[in-house]
Amino acid sequence: MAAAAAAFQFITLLSHCSVFPLLLLVTPCLSSSSGNNNSNKILKRCGFDAIYQLGDSFSDTGNLIQQHPESWPYLDPNSNMGRGRGANFAVAGSTALPLDVLSEKGISPLLTNTTLSDQLDWMFTHFNSICYTDCGEKLKSALFMVGEIGESDYFYGLYQGRKIEEVMAMVPDVVEAVKNAVTRVITYGARRIVVPGNFPFGCLPIYLAKFKTNTALAYDEFSCLKKLNSLSILHNEHLKQAIQLMKKDNPNVTIIYGDYYKAYQWILNHSTSLARSLQKACCGGGGDYGFNSKRMCGAARVAICPDPNRHISWDGVHLTQMAYRRIASKFIADIFPLLHCR
Repeated sequence: MAAAAAAFQFITLLSHCSVFPLLLLVTPCLSSSSGNNNSNKILKRCGFDAIYQLGDSFSDTGNLIQQHPESWPYLDPNSNMGRGRGANFAVAGSTALPLDVLSEKGISPLLTNTTLSDQLDWMFTHFNSICYTDCGEKLKSALFMVGEIGESDYFYGLYQGRKIEEVMAMVPDVVEAVKNAVTRVITYGARRIVVPGNFPFGCLPIYLAKFKTNTALAYDEFSCLKKLNSLSILHNEHLKQAIQLMKKDNPNVTIIYGDYYKAYQWILNHSTSLARSLQKACCGGGGDYGFNSKRMCGAARVAICPDPNRHISWDGVHLTQMAYRRIASKFIADIFPLLHCR
């Protein structure tokens, strides 16, 4: 119970500071005025006129805080502001699996009861309000981001005492839920879809602090936990296989795997020039990894991070702006040619 309470408090705090690298760089409404020109150029190169986002805390820009079923996600579609430019349906802590499936595995959501299916329902309602009869035409130039999602499913399981082998056994079901989500957005009219994989869990301070061990062989050359990284790799491999199958079933739709794991590895490989600390959170309550579940980033008397540009991790789960910029650069360089951007 104590672990669950600590995890709940932690995610509640970090949900207020989520950042999504691709949206940060290519969505004008999330950029500074000086960045708007660059963002608009990117949008024109790719022919995007809207971005629609599904996901969890890495993508949530305020939906968890709102968390009222009667309220619209991100932007009210009846408002002229942003109408037709896209919408963000991501909610911090959302799971890919339905709650009843998690319950059968003895896992409870620690933050929100919102699931990927709920986000898709919101999206469907939104599209009914803006393109009831012509969604195929309306959405043909939109970018759809399906994820990343699935980390919360694994996080909840691990933090509630499930063995790593039990959590790994969840991967096929989690990926199937993501696959079903992609299928649904295609029926809505999506034609260009990016499906990101997961970051290396074993490199994130929240996991390193929780599963710290004195066994040297448990760590890789970057001091990341190999077993937890294996969970990320397993998820990503299953996801890539699912995407290949969906491509065959939908030859007229562009479906791309977004490799967050590879982008994160690039930062680790260039860490001497980019960051002082690979695994220590910049903002947190101390300890070997700068993460303490009782003194988390954003809590009272926890010092503000003085040098985020020298760290990869901001709060133990999410990354610093420096790290996100680097990851976004690698991520975008990989996916843009596949999205038919000029």
